[in-house]
Amino acid sequence: MMKYTFKGGIHPYEGKELTMDKEIIEYLPKGDMVYPLSQHIGKPAKPVVKKGDMVKAGDLIAEADGFVSANIHASISGKVKIIEPRLTSSGAKVNSIVIENDGLYDSKEFIPNDKKISEYTRDEIINAIKDAGIVGMGGAGFPTHVKLSPKEPDKIDRIIVNASECEPYLTSDYRRIMDEADKVIDGLRLVLKLFPDSKGIIGIEDNKPKAIALLREKLADDPNITVNKLKTKYPEGAERQLIYANTGRYINSKMLPADAGCIVHNVDTVYAISEAVREGKPLMDRIVTVSGDAIENPCNMKVRIGTNYAELIEAAGGIKGEPAKIIAGGPMMGKAIYTLDIPATKSSSAILAFTKDEVAEYESSACIRCGRCVSVCPGRVMPCELSDMAELNDVEGFLKNNGMECCECGCCSFVCPAKRHLTQAIAGMRKEILANKKR
Repeated sequence: MMKYTFKGGIHPYEGKELTMDKEIIEYLPKGDMVYPLSQHIGKPAKPVVKKGDMVKAGDLIAEADGFVSANIHASISGKVKIIEPRLTSSGAKVNSIVIENDGLYDSKEFIPNDKKISEYTRDEIINAIKDAGIVGMGGAGFPTHVKLSPKEPDKIDRIIVNASECEPYLTSDYRRIMDEADKVIDGLRLVLKLFPDSKGIIGIEDNKPKAIALLREKLADDPNITVNKLKTKYPEGAERQLIYANTGRYINSKMLPADAGCIVHNVDTVYAISEAVREGKPLMDRIVTVSGDAIENPCNMKVRIGTNYAELIEAAGGIKGEPAKIIAGGPMMGKAIYTLDIPATKSSSAILAFTKDEVAEYESSACIRCGRCVSVCPGRVMPCELSDMAELNDVEGFLKNNGMECCECGCCSFVCPAKRHLTQAIAGMRKEILANKKR
């Protein structure tokens, strides 16, 4: 019997109790909305509006500029104020459409299409997903219509929904399942329609028993979808680890999930697929966890794309005192930010604020050769060695020792007693190598 886990990994403090049992709050933004043209992997979208144009929620404001790109839609009504570079959570400035919010929240009319799944054609489903601008909402932002168009579709036999949500504090996917499981399941069934020989898997960690019970109850009579209870361990939700835990199939950095017969989607992604195909709605909002011990009222919010982070923090009761660290995303793979003047994008899963910066509290020291980083590494590499090679800019040694197999999960840095910045050093080297390859 499969154990539904992987080798390595860690068990950090979860922090999910702060928000997991609270109902989703729908937040209506007040200020200007900012829509970065790069909210996805691939070529930035191309604006189809100009300064002074009036738009409604659901209107197309930037179109995909090529196959690997994604449409962007307004999430409120108002006037296009300017198109200019704006700061994003990545720390980079990205050309963005700024819309002055008129506070009316007028929306265009969406045309529903509630046929039976068996009556939809492949083109209908793919085109609805493409038109809606849906991307991977777990953080990567890969255009979904591209992921669902593999070179050899007949070889796809597993569609996996990543419901593990292994990052500490994050509960947005959990709340989406608890509150709107039917749409999540419907989105998965629509994807299964695209691959007739495939079976569906919803992989969810065993620290979410209520969600597991709910999904199994709803899917009791569906032989095509199974709910796998995964061992709670970080990074269970990383694509390679998720595929291995659910299928026993292994992929490396040179492979795509499709090479192992799998396609992986986030919970919010399949939810958005259901809304796009059934209701004609583009991707305009998502669930964002606002949490951490420095947040007055931790919660999950239904957030319109383009909403300013500062507004979301204020809606959660504000910050207690002066926070030591604010993170966009989860504490393991998210990015520390120095300003809240940043817009929520399609891949914004969380905003976390903490009263202590545990990383900054310790100074790093020399490696003591304990091997802990090796024992927890899900990529089965030697982080201590790779970090040294990265610091010495030893590209040849880095590649020879499988440095590109690192998934930048942060497990090694988390367990290192010397508090070395292993993940950061390795990630920097990987980015440099990939940039040189592109050149």
